[in-house]
Order: sequence, then structure tokens, then C-alpha cells
Amino acid sequence: MEYLKLTFRIIFIMGLLLILILMTGRRKIGELPVFDFLTIIILGNVVGADIADPKIPHLPTAYAIVLLISIQYFISHFTVKNRKFGGKVTFEPIVILQNGKFIKSNMKKVRYSIENVLMFLREKGIFDINEVEFAIVEDSGNISVMKKSEFQPLTPNDMKITTKYKGLTIPLIIDGRVYEENLQKLGLNKIWLLEELKRNGINGFDEAFYVDINTEGRLCISKMAETSIFRKNFII
Repeated sequence: MEYLKLTFRIIFIMGLLLILILMTGRRKIGELPVFDFLTIIILGNVVGADIADPKIPHLPTAYAIVLLISIQYFISHFTVKNRKFGGKVTFEPIVILQNGKFIKSNMKKVRYSIENVLMFLREKGIFDINEVEFAIVEDSGNISVMKKSEFQPLTPNDMKITTKYKGLTIPLIIDGRVYEENLQKLGLNKIWLLEELKRNGINGFDEAFYVDINTEGRLCISKMAETSIFRKNFII
């Protein structure tokens, strides 16, 4: 009975956590504000104690989880509404590098050493701080960097070059399964798709590992028995 009880607790707690955490948004752990991160730590301790010790009453644990997530949800909501309050319970972005020079007072506030900042810059492919216009520590602890204009890569807009629109590719087949809803959105059908596959030496959908189509109307085809991928022109 103890194992059955433990199984029920784990399933119940995991389901409850999944529902409640989905309500809080899709941020990664490393991008959580400090209050959200604190909530996750407390939740871990509460859930761990409940699972590890079957003698602990289960309903108070479930109540504690709901209460913690509810507090986190309302704090996050109020943080968005009230900027002054948000500055008290979260870390605001702070500039630590400006025009290639360190701002020592701000670095003390975030407790970042020069070595820390240089490491973050190297991870972003910057090995000379003179290339940096601004470096900002975000509330998640990550550093955002804006290079000086003379060190930024040229874009087609800088060179007055007109570019074509390039959107998302749309999958048509994944692991032999045809996505008919995507075909319908494009005004295509399985008959057309099978003919295109046959032209490329594929006699059935189950022989295609992956097929997609881009905004230029080019098919990307990967055979089930091969690792190579190739594109074929096709105008919708």
C-alpha cells in the first residue's frame, strides 16, 4: 500500500505542477527573475519532502504548491502593472560597459568581476572591449551586447540591396507521416506530393524520413535509408 500511495502522490504532484507551471509562462530556468527562481527552489523542497516521506500529510503539500504558484503568479502580474514594485522584487537591467569602458560602480552593484564580463564577451565572439558600445546585465544574469556601428556586420539594407522574403519552412512529411493539414494550407494534396517523391526515387511516403517546403517553393527531401538531404525546385 505504501508503494501505491507513493505512486499516486508522484502522479498527482507532477500533474499539479505541470498545470500550474504552464500558467506561469515559457521561460527557461536561466532566464527566470529572482522571485520566480526562489519559488522554484521552495517548490522543489516541498515536493521532495512529500515524495520522500509518505508519513507527511498529502493535502497540506498540495495546498502549499497551489499557494506558492498563486503567489508567484500574482506577484509576476503585479510586477508588470507596477514598475516601481517590479524594481524592488526583481533585478533591473544595468549598464556595465559603455563606449568600451567599464562602469565600475555598476559592476559592484551586480557583483561582476572584469574576468566575468570578459568571459561573457568572448562567448559572444567579442575579444576587444573597444568594439562594445553597450553591455547590459539583464535581470536573468545574462549580458546583452551592442557593438559599435563600425564593428557591426554589413546588412543588405546597409548596401541598399533588395532581398526576397524568407519565412518558415513547412514540414510535409516527418518519419513517414504525411501532414495533410499543411498540404491543405498550401492548396496541395497527397497525390501531388507522392508524384514529387517518385520523381526523386521515393515510391511511398514511408520511404521519406523528412520533407518540407520553403517560401520559395523548394522541397527539402531526406530519404529514410539515407542521411543526405537535398532540395528540389518547385513553384507553388
